[in-house]
Amino acid sequence: MKAYIFPGQGAQFSGMGKDLYADHAEAKKLFDRANDILGFNITQIMFEGSDEELKQTKVTQPAIFLHSVVLALTAPDFNPDMVAGHSLGEFSALVSNKTLSFEDGLSLVYQRALAMQEACEINPSTMAAILGLEDAIVEEICAGIDGEIVVPANYNCPGQLVISGSIKGIEIACERMKEAGAKRALPLPVGGAFHSPLMEPAREKLKKAILETKFTAPICPVYQNVSTIGETDVEKIKDNLISQLTAPVKWTQSVQQMVTDGATHFIECGPGKVLQGLVKKIHKESEVSSI
Repeated sequence: MKAYIFPGQGAQFSGMGKDLYADHAEAKKLFDRANDILGFNITQIMFEGSDEELKQTKVTQPAIFLHSVVLALTAPDFNPDMVAGHSLGEFSALVSNKTLSFEDGLSLVYQRALAMQEACEINPSTMAAILGLEDAIVEEICAGIDGEIVVPANYNCPGQLVISGSIKGIEIACERMKEAGAKRALPLPVGGAFHSPLMEPAREKLKKAILETKFTAPICPVYQNVSTIGETDVEKIKDNLISQLTAPVKWTQSVQQMVTDGATHFIECGPGKVLQGLVKKIHKESEVSSI
């Protein structure tokens, strides 16, 4: 069974989507439509922008969504048995399996990006990657930091867990992770504590937008970051999408569940190959490739 997977923030690069725009008439229509929906020329930034321009949350998230979704919608023989996305990538997955329209998916992603940026400004915060520790040890250290918010945020693969929280809390956590034997405890160059309680203001804004958006029955299950199981019920999909901003991305558990449910071939759809690498670390026997 084929599982199509969609990357999240961090996969962007200057020039992304340029060849697709030049070579495929339908792709060009979708890129041009995105410029109209967003009200600015995102394609120009994607094709020619600097790394600094692409790092802006309001650009990064719709750019990665756009590249990923256009690849899926224009791919020959695109017929997924299941889909999943890492954080932002979940919105791409939901367009690919027909739960959301292209226009509604892009609009939600842009609103999500703006709401997250605003939440970052309200509560200065950050994230860090912890390498070489068991999940249970990371969870225990996070729970033991009094007076600060520090939580597991991204369960990327065995031995790689990203934590999220207040700046002081992350500093304390990194020291304790190293003392506990972590190979690395690396602060990340991000502007906020994504997938933590500090994203509550963004969650509230996105909740309103999601509840006002039309969702339809998907053509295949989506394995969501919050629940990790294949979902087809529209109301459950909405609830999980609303919860996602303040809950951890359970990517390891989602991939494991997809394998249990029959996935043998994971196809990454979007910029980069990060998810292929994570899948191989989670389940070495799986076949991986990209569109």
